[in-house]
Amino acid sequence: MSRPELVDAAGQLTVRSSEVVHRGLVWDVRRDEVDLGDGQVVTRELVEHTGAVGVVVLDEADRMLLLRQYRHPVSAYLWEPPAGLLDVPGEDALEAVRRELAEEADLVADEWHVLVDFYNSPGGTTESFRCFLARGLTDVPEAERHPRDGEERAMVPVWVELGEARDLVLAGRLHNPATVIGVLAAAAARDAGWSTLRPADSPWPERSPGRVTS
Repeated sequence: MSRPELVDAAGQLTVRSSEVVHRGLVWDVRRDEVDLGDGQVVTRELVEHTGAVGVVVLDEADRMLLLRQYRHPVSAYLWEPPAGLLDVPGEDALEAVRRELAEEADLVADEWHVLVDFYNSPGGTTESFRCFLARGLTDVPEAERHPRDGEERAMVPVWVELGEARDLVLAGRLHNPATVIGVLAAAAARDAGWSTLRPADSPWPERSPGRVTS
């Protein structure tokens, strides 16, 4: 028997019914009845997510920027790369991540690639995440810097060598999924001479469909 192709693919299952059971401030909860195709119908609830982008930022010494931010759902301060929601209508992923880098880290970059794509929690949310790699950094002029509020007001920036960041992930000291996946992907890409990087405008068909407003 030949091995099936190892590539994720869109499903063709029939959704018999779908309703929004909770309208949230940012995300909604949807309840679907799904026909599994063998006579069984299951009910599943999921969070409708806008999708998100983040960026592994490397300086000339291959040090990675991490930001310490409070995350209330897990009641923890987590070390994360710059990241944000795809919640601006009409804004593409590269535009969004450039904006997040400037707003959260006061940086612009002139070299961008796609590092890795993933679903953040496919058992319960539509969220897809695209993680970029950015190099060639310059500071945003102080007069043009974005004012921060909420949890972002107290973010602490730290530069850590990529190998050290990898070791911290493997030691179980860093837990944010964008950090874990981004660090390991960047370390693997560096080991491969950066040959695995994709163009910054690479197609992203798996991007989250966004919030349903009907």
